[in-house]
Amino acid sequence: MIDLRSDTVTRPTGPMRAAMAAAEVGDDVYGEDPTVRALEERVAGMFGFEAALFTVTGSLANLLAVRLLVAPGEEVLCESQAHIARAELGAHAAVSGVTTRTWVGERGSVDLAAIEALFAPDVSPFLVHTAAVSVENTHNFGGGTVLSLDDLRAVRAFADRAGIGVHLDGARIWNAHVATGVTFEAYGAVADTMSVCLSKGLGAPVGSLVLGSEDQMRRAREWRKLLGGGWRQAGVLAAAGLYALDHHIPRLVEDHARARRLADAAGGDPASVDTNMVVLDVQDAATFVRACEEEGVRTGMVGPRSVRLVTHLDVTEEDTEKACDVLARLAGHAA
Repeated sequence: MIDLRSDTVTRPTGPMRAAMAAAEVGDDVYGEDPTVRALEERVAGMFGFEAALFTVTGSLANLLAVRLLVAPGEEVLCESQAHIARAELGAHAAVSGVTTRTWVGERGSVDLAAIEALFAPDVSPFLVHTAAVSVENTHNFGGGTVLSLDDLRAVRAFADRAGIGVHLDGARIWNAHVATGVTFEAYGAVADTMSVCLSKGLGAPVGSLVLGSEDQMRRAREWRKLLGGGWRQAGVLAAAGLYALDHHIPRLVEDHARARRLADAAGGDPASVDTNMVVLDVQDAATFVRACEEEGVRTGMVGPRSVRLVTHLDVTEEDTEKACDVLARLAGHAA
């Protein structure tokens, strides 16, 4: 079965498993796991932050990062299809008491005029005020859209004028970097807090990091523990992340090329594929997904008429050829 539902389904490679088995470990709740510390220091340095904190999921990393910028009773602005608004089960409201207001951007894009119009200054004890803007790069439900550096810098400039924070959900920032050549430090410079994920395109089995200042990470570590997210000898997982950083970033270009081939086979526009995601518009998504699975290709339903395909480390050249054949046969009947 060729699994194109998500890049979260990857399995660690043999060499990655060997690195995990050989990892030096300690107790991370005490801050004593040397491999976790090495991963945190490396990732923080890559993006120009003082510190980082290793967490079990991207959702937890986002929850901690937003809470660092937005207190209970305050709001964060984000795009309407943002992961923090759509795919984290309302955790920011349920756990942190943070409300959300959204703008609608084409394929998840930044709309600075809409952000400026939504912004609510702290002018009254009776009104919720805006404490941060969250942007997502690449944008998951936008179809792997890469946000332009100019747009991100414009958000940063507005936030500075307004006196609010910026969170960058960079779960797939590695894909954005490979697609554009924009440096990791340039992306980090637009944000006060940031999250990055190791278990999607980079192929690690578990783990994301939240990035910020040393003081922010001290507080985030306490909140991680409060939420039950402390872990002990997590170096075996951090080692997978370090291996992924060493070996799996440049190869993302292969995923992007294969995604464009899938789009072309399905009758879509390859030029609209920024990274490793393809979104197809079909008459009945549930029927299309079932038909693909019967042919040995798993796809993901993301709306009544929308199907998502995601290429990743475990999708080979042979897999891509087979998936293209299946999509070419089925997509014409499903449009």
